[in-house]
Formats: sequence, structure tokens, C-alpha cells
Amino acid sequence: MYKFMENANGQAEHVANGGEVRETATSLILMRNIWKTYQMGVEQLHALRDVSFEVTKGEYLAIIGPSGSGKSTLMNLIGCLDSPTKGDYWINGQLVSDMSDDELARIRNKEIGFVFQTFNLLARATALHNVELPLIYAGMRAAERHDKAQAALESVELGDRVLHKPNELSGGQRQRVAIARALVNHPSILLADEPTGALDTKTSQEIMGLFEKLHEEGNTIIVVTHEQEVAERAHRVITIRDGQIESDERVR
Repeated sequence: MYKFMENANGQAEHVANGGEVRETATSLILMRNIWKTYQMGVEQLHALRDVSFEVTKGEYLAIIGPSGSGKSTLMNLIGCLDSPTKGDYWINGQLVSDMSDDELARIRNKEIGFVFQTFNLLARATALHNVELPLIYAGMRAAERHDKAQAALESVELGDRVLHKPNELSGGQRQRVAIARALVNHPSILLADEPTGALDTKTSQEIMGLFEKLHEEGNTIIVVTHEQEVAERAHRVITIRDGQIESDERVR
């Protein structure tokens, strides 16, 4: 099992034997001994087995693994879309692993910005309105949310496309709208699930370049992918296999 301990700089470091994941001053995510088990008739399927790791503020992390490895299950737990069978999960010092559905919904809206492979945009809404949606759910006044959505679209270089609908945008532009929507609430974590899966090579490189720019601006980014080229753009790569962390490496 892969575990971590603090190094001289106060950051979490992997240790092969002994030690444990400890919360540091810059901890944003802390997962400790996480299991996710599904009951399949009389059998139990362990999608995640005793997973422990920490993510500090400002990191750019990729989680990679083959189909069936458990990476999607882990993404759902990170995004508070599901709860672990056992183990503890903290976001920003809040223990979310024992929260109710309503409490998890609040955490999702406040702490996590989601970017999906298929964009998940409203077809009849403009780019501006799509980006405004999280702010509407948060109860923000119209004038304020309009300004924030406009600024978010400008941050992903779509300031001149705010009134375009998804069918009037390219695949890369639609993904930029989705990224702006994820950023508009200033979440603690930008969580991207296969963000280049529906894009061609050139557009994929542009989107990954945008993630790098957003990371340089101080955003914490977690990308879940099966593509090695996408994972290598991150600064740290966790490889999942058979529901366990196979490796955790800093690549930059």
C-alpha cells in the first residue's frame, strides 16, 4: 500500500512502509484508507482498496489507469458524487466522507468545478448563460453573475463568443465554455474527467495548454484520464490499477 509522510518542506511524501498520510498546512484533499465496495449478489467487488493520498493547494495532478482500474470511482469520490464504503476524506479541513447528500451538494457547488468529456452544456442556452448556471444555483443576483460569467469566459479567451450557443461553437470552444463554468465560482479544485476525450489532437493540446495556464495562475487541477500524453502534462501522476495506487510520481 502506498502511504505518505511529511518532508522537510512540510509537504506529503510517499513512504513504502510505515508512516501515514498526515494533514499539512497546505492540504486541500486528504484521503486516508479509502475503500469503495459494491455488493454484487453474494459477492463483493472492491473498486478501491485502502487508498491514501494528499493533494496540496496549487498542485496539478493527473490520475491515470486502464479501464476498470478504479480511477472513475476515485474521481466520483473526489468530486463528492459518491461516498466511500469506509475510510476518511477531507476537503479543506472538512470531513466529507460522512456528510449527508445535501451537505455533499453544498460542497460540490462551493469547492469543486467539474469539467466533463462531453461538455454537458445546455443546447439552447448561450455560452454566457451556461457559465452563469452555478451562480444561479448559488442565489447570486443577475447583474453580479453576468459580470462574473463574462470574466470567466474572457479568462478562457472566449470573450467574443458569449452570446453563441453550443452548436455555433467548435468542440474546443465548447470545452472552454465548460472550463469557464467550472471556474466561475472560484472553486478550490478544478476536476476534469477525460477533458480531451472528445477532441482532436490539435484541440486537445490547446485545452491542455489552457490547464497549464490556469495552474500557473494558482488553480488546483486534477485530471482523470487514460491517456499518457495528457497525464504527462501534469506535475504529478498517480497511477491506479486494480483499485490501488500503483505509483505516485512527481514528473515536474
